[in-house]
Amino acid sequence: MHIDILTLFPEMFPGYLNESILKRAQEMGQLSIGLHNIRDYAEGKHRVTDEPPYGGGGGMVLKPEPVFAAVEEIVAREQGSKGAREKHPFTLATEGRPPLHPIILLSPQGRPFTQQVAQELAQAERLVLLCGRYEGVDERVRQYLVTNEISIGDYVLTGGELAAMVVVDAVTRLLPGVLGAEDAANEDSYATGLLEGPHYTKPAEFRGWAVPEVLRSGHAANIARWRREQALRRTWQRRPDLLLTAVLTEADKQFLAQLAEEEVRRS
Repeated sequence: MHIDILTLFPEMFPGYLNESILKRAQEMGQLSIGLHNIRDYAEGKHRVTDEPPYGGGGGMVLKPEPVFAAVEEIVAREQGSKGAREKHPFTLATEGRPPLHPIILLSPQGRPFTQQVAQELAQAERLVLLCGRYEGVDERVRQYLVTNEISIGDYVLTGGELAAMVVVDAVTRLLPGVLGAEDAANEDSYATGLLEGPHYTKPAEFRGWAVPEVLRSGHAANIARWRREQALRRTWQRRPDLLLTAVLTEADKQFLAQLAEEEVRRS
């Protein structure tokens, strides 16, 4: 997968992108990243990228020209075409053609980012992530350039750079072989529709707190069932809404019924 990131602050990214899992993914050839400074595509001596909004109001708005120019030139390099800035090479709404790659604006107004969305994006060969700044972007960027908007939560950040890092991290974990074990990502919270249960490591006892005996038993079936029940318990306690859409077995449902009875007895 190749991910292009458009930002006014590309220097924010290398420290994170070149460590741990993301570094390994790039060394494996499973991931490549292109950092692009939007200011490089602005015209004029001062390369202005923002202007006050029409109609007044606080803050500044990211201009459409450098954003369009950046995306169009990046795609033109891939396609080997010339005159890319003359016409949007992805799609114009009036033409009704599907885009070649997702062009995603990181915005608090976007679709909530979930594990399911990460799984969808991981199927793409290429992504373009646009980091918003200031008061936002010119609406024409939303209307005629981006194909999707993503929000990582119901709060406002100074810019989309941190959100872009979150998206890159979550998507990269799902690429084949990046985590080592083939099914490692399938055990994460939300991947199964449930939160993960507790984990333990050595020592077996710490300050009088012991690791559950079942985890030291070596009995694979019992360990698997214990982990499943702990995931169900944690989800019940912290995110019961997830149980409405999780795929549950009859044994799962029976265990949840026991949890409900326990709660009734405590009340």
